[in-house]
Amino acid sequence: MSAKVWLVGAGPGDPELLTLKAVRALREADVVLIDDLVNDAVLEHCTGARIIPVGKRGGCRSTPQAFIHRLMLRYARQGKCVVRLKGGDPCIFGRGGEEAQWLREHGVDVELVNGITAGLAGATQCDISLTLRGVARGVTLVTAHTQDGSSLNWQALAQGGTTLVIYMGVAKLSEIREQLLAGGMAADTPVAMIENASLPHQRECRSDLTAMEQAASDFQLKSPAILVIGAVAARATTTLWEQGLPAMTADQSA
Repeated sequence: MSAKVWLVGAGPGDPELLTLKAVRALREADVVLIDDLVNDAVLEHCTGARIIPVGKRGGCRSTPQAFIHRLMLRYARQGKCVVRLKGGDPCIFGRGGEEAQWLREHGVDVELVNGITAGLAGATQCDISLTLRGVARGVTLVTAHTQDGSSLNWQALAQGGTTLVIYMGVAKLSEIREQLLAGGMAADTPVAMIENASLPHQRECRSDLTAMEQAASDFQLKSPAILVIGAVAARATTTLWEQGLPAMTADQSA
């Protein structure tokens, strides 16, 4: 595993969701470049590695991507085993693809190790099956935050018939609501908003598309959080990780 960069998914937060391959890479790493959203408990597997924070958070001071590229290249050329440790999965809104391409263009051997993405883990811990048979024929993962500020094809998303899982959407709830309604999605479409997926302090807010912005405000929803929009969000009756707080619903009869 020497002289190589591993792009490793740390999962959504629960350290027990790490893969065995991720643990092996961490144990053999000389240098670990770690994202902000990685649980510190994961670092217990880094025996003797140098830990370098390279966090990127929306609205906060972030490590420039070009600097992260140069760090990975520098240590790899020194013959070290480098792990770039990312929250969730490196190829689900994690820049894993662009980092792998850049490193390979500079002659560095790269391997990607999948991690469980927050959209899946958060929904599962709230007893939501994203592709429940007879209810949802698929799932679509999208981000509400784009690098160039471009807009999604909301009409296609609204009429696609799949469960929508939206990342980085807390600051854009109003836009998401308005665009999906304008695209033809039913106003009473169920919504689950899940904060801190898979962690002991995970919280969940249930609503529908019309009321989700007000429900999130009342709930004081904060990032990191994912949105699950679709019929499956109304199917669960339990909140597995709630700490004594009832799930909020806009329509108690739903």
